[in-house]
Amino acid sequence: MLTDAPPSLPATRSALQQVAVHVLARRRHAYTERFGLLPAPGGIATPAFGDDIEIVRTSGRFLVVERSGFTTSAPITTLAAAAELVGVDLGLEFAVGGSTPPMAEPAAPLGVDDEAARAVADWWAFGQSVIDEVAASTPSVTAATRVQLWPEHFDVGGTITVSGDGGTDAGPRLNLGASPGDTFEPYPYLYLSPWAGERPGDPGFWNASFGAVLRHAEVAKLDGPDQRAVALAFLRRGLAMFERP
Repeated sequence: MLTDAPPSLPATRSALQQVAVHVLARRRHAYTERFGLLPAPGGIATPAFGDDIEIVRTSGRFLVVERSGFTTSAPITTLAAAAELVGVDLGLEFAVGGSTPPMAEPAAPLGVDDEAARAVADWWAFGQSVIDEVAASTPSVTAATRVQLWPEHFDVGGTITVSGDGGTDAGPRLNLGASPGDTFEPYPYLYLSPWAGERPGDPGFWNASFGAVLRHAEVAKLDGPDQRAVALAFLRRGLAMFERP
């Protein structure tokens, strides 16, 4: 069950993104030339990669490396310490897209709060679960990409294609995601963003420049079952506006 977001969440989210971009994504990219991540219990993780079946992940305020069947971990303190534990070179050029956050000073304290880090992880898990249910149970959805965590914007999301007749023809595409917060909104939110900029149906639904959002506070104030129900209803309402007659 989601609870109120701690005040330390925005600062912790920014610190975790530094680790995600400049440690986890960098490490995976060195082996696979891919940098997508996954939500994981308590945090984020790389998919398994390399001959040693390596996974690098966070768990609250801890950084964990699983390699060749052995696990090492340490509290997240600085970017330099995290890079040393994982084995990445912060001096090499690296980017995860046009909006890659600038690298923090490697020796500066990151200030990851355990409670806030786990609140962010809970939000990602919640978002991934409701997006998956909507994609799997909505007849008008004809295609859905795998839900991933993209370090550039630090959200969990995927792309949905909608066709009102239930067929396989390509229809409108929308991004569905769970953001931990950003410059638009400092605290987490669910979002639905049409690719082509359409805003059909009720104009009051479209409450953001990029589409529609449902804020964490609107969900966390509800009882457990109602939290999931309101999130599912939000996403389904948005998709329904694009269904063809």
